[in-house]
Amino acid sequence: MFGKCIGNVRINAPLVHNITNYVTVNDVANILLACGSSPIMADEPEDAEEITAICKGLNINIGTLNKRTIEGMFRAGRRSEELRHVLLLDPVGAGASALRTNTAVRLMEELSFDAIRGNISEIKTLAYGSGTTKGVDADVEDAVTEENLDSGVRFAKEFAKKAGCIAAVTGAIDLVSDGESCYIIRNGRQEMGKITGTGCQLSGMMTAFLAANPKEKLKAAAAAVCAMGLAGEIAWDRMQEGDGNAAYRNRIIDAVYHMDADILEEGAKYEVR
Repeated sequence: MFGKCIGNVRINAPLVHNITNYVTVNDVANILLACGSSPIMADEPEDAEEITAICKGLNINIGTLNKRTIEGMFRAGRRSEELRHVLLLDPVGAGASALRTNTAVRLMEELSFDAIRGNISEIKTLAYGSGTTKGVDADVEDAVTEENLDSGVRFAKEFAKKAGCIAAVTGAIDLVSDGESCYIIRNGRQEMGKITGTGCQLSGMMTAFLAANPKEKLKAAAAAVCAMGLAGEIAWDRMQEGDGNAAYRNRIIDAVYHMDADILEEGAKYEVR
């Protein structure tokens, strides 16, 4: 089911424009190369608007905001809309400060996103206009668990309908919904949380999957989430004595690099409600 999605990324090699944060920009570029896509990064407003015109998708990540990059996000986003390119929002740290929250809410209100991907606290902030996060991490009280899974699925569906796009709520249990159906995904390792940027990497990769699979966007978004989680599992199994989170980061990228349709089909753990 998901094998075709990753295959299309490798066949089509979409060029993805990333206005992303400087903490993880290199890792986002490398995960895109690993999955078969091509990355380009530009956040100067005039450059960003022109660069996004030659790409198939735009990944907007608010992890390290400043006035210049915010302007670049809106200019590139509007240009992407005009060209009907894939547009994704990663509201990193929404709820942690007024600037982050207000920028994320304004982006969601003024641009038509194909997908919004964030942790549960970030997505709740967008849903309700305010919230709390632990820095850029989800508040533990918000976590989606087996015990509150039904309410989590309802929330994901409701938010997707409200936002008019695919909602990808990622954490220990991932939820990906278009407002009607919801993929519940159980791939991944808790150790992935010890690496800065796995969420940012996923947003870049999801943009590529969406761009390469325009007629099956929900499936493509879910496939990207499964692929990233599965890469975390494969990478952990390959850890050696003395390895730490830096080695784990590299092994995750390597796992994506070597992932094919058969590996993804066999390793994906999900159900649909």
